This record gives sequence, C-alpha cells and structure tokens, in this order.
Amino acid sequence: MPRKVKKAVIPAAGLGTRFLPATKAQPKEMLPIVDKPTIQYVVEEAVAAGIEDILIITGRNKRAIEDHFDYCVELENMLQQKGQEEQLKMMRQISEMVDIHYVRQKEPLGLGHAVYCARTFVGDEPFAVMLGDDIINSGVPCIKQLMDIFEERGGTVLGVQHVGWESVHKYGIISGKEINGSLYRVEGLIEKPPQDKATSNLAVLGRYVIEADIFPILERTSAGTGGEIQLTDALNELARHRPVWAYTFKGKRYDVGDKLGFLEATIEYALRREDLAAGLTVLLRRLVQEDFLVKI
Repeated sequence: MPRKVKKAVIPAAGLGTRFLPATKAQPKEMLPIVDKPTIQYVVEEAVAAGIEDILIITGRNKRAIEDHFDYCVELENMLQQKGQEEQLKMMRQISEMVDIHYVRQKEPLGLGHAVYCARTFVGDEPFAVMLGDDIINSGVPCIKQLMDIFEERGGTVLGVQHVGWESVHKYGIISGKEINGSLYRVEGLIEKPPQDKATSNLAVLGRYVIEADIFPILERTSAGTGGEIQLTDALNELARHRPVWAYTFKGKRYDVGDKLGFLEATIEYALRREDLAAGLTVLLRRLVQEDFLVKI
C-alpha cells in the first residue's frame, strides 16, 4: 500500500526573465492574478489536497515570498484597530493555512537541481512537485487527482494534457502505453523536443507526485537541454526501473509564466468573482463595441 503524500515542493527560484522589467526587483511568483499572488493559488491547491508541509525553493531577491506567508503584526494591528475584521481574518488565514519551509537554490541550475535541493526535507517519502507557472482551475484540486492515482497504483505520477503540436517544443513530452482514456504507463520522456522529434503531444504541465527514488538519479544527472539539470531526464531514467504514470488531469491550466496566459488567467479569474464579474463584463463589451482591439 503506497504511503500518503503529505509534503509538497514548490520550486520558486527562477529569475522571471519573461516578465522583465516587472520582475527585476520582485519575484515573478508574487505577480497577482487579480489580487492574489500566483504562488498563493499553488499553496491553496496543495492545502485543499491535504498536503501538510510545503517546501518552497527560493533564490536571491525572493524574500517577498517568505514575508507574504508570514505574520505582519503592524498590518494586523492596524486592521484590528480599524475594525476591518474580514481583511484581518484573510491576512491571518494566509499565515496559518499550512507549515511552509524554505531552502535556497544557490545557483540557477535547472528544475532537476531545484528538486534535488529538497532531498533533506523529503527524506524517503513520496512528495508532490508543483510549479508556480501553472495555475489550474478544477473541481478536484489537480495535485489531489494525481495523489489519488498514486494511492491506487503506486509509482510516480505526472500530470499531463494534450497540447497543440506547434507547442510541444515548450514542454516535457511523454511516450507510453495507454491504460485507459486518461492514464498512461510512461515509457519515455523528452524535454522540449522539436515538433518532428516529439513522440506525442502529451505534455507534462507542472504537477507531479514523485517517489524519493528520484534523488539518487538526480544526483548523477548531467546538464541537458538549456545547459540545466532537467527533471524530465531523471524521470526518463526512473521510468526504466520503476512504474511512472501519466494522468490526463481534469481542469483548465493557465501558463501564467507567459504574458498572454497571465492575462487570460487574470480576466477569467476576475469573471468568476461576484464582486468583479458584472463590471468587468461591461468593460469588455464596451471595448469590443468600440473596436478597441482592432484599433490597437
């Protein structure tokens, strides 16, 4: 019987170059979708799935992430004095939702190296990896869907969805044997292949449940695509020796590391808000009626 997944690792050491100059002095993970930092959506997904401990892999200039999930006594005192109880409750919930730990990735050596930095925190337990560039709106939390497959079958589980063939060069791509309509036994993975080298259009999209067997493999994994230590390469080797599954998760995934994906997420999450939906709908309709999109 596989052990339950209780720990999650969130790599957040990237430099955020796709969002310069906004990320010159602030972490990309703190850019807000409406009024909530992107990394908070990921943490809330983990908590909703039953994760008890989270390790965030940080780097230089990432102190704002720690501050966000910490208490802010001055702010809380001010809110209390002004009788703003709802906002006070919201601030305290952020600080108390889960135990969060931090470790710094001292060099930007890739996702595989970032995950390797979690080895002491993880020990010999299975763990979730959740990338902050991927925000997923779903009924059942995406990582919980993968955890359920892990508890049913054991082995490592990758969250995948079909992407357009023109986009396969952006992702880790799997090949494997279809078990049912949404589950595959992974036979191989390749990182960011050109379209003519891709074995499928099933892309790994930022959610993983991984067994601790990955750490000895990561330790000996050489730099691959982009000169970085790729988690995909280590998972490819793991799949030769242990069961690795790919599950087509249910939900809409937003690539908030991409400018258009970020804007799409911001608009759609705002439209789901009762306090914003009506006003934003009026604004969007007016822009369309005025041919604003054509003019620019």
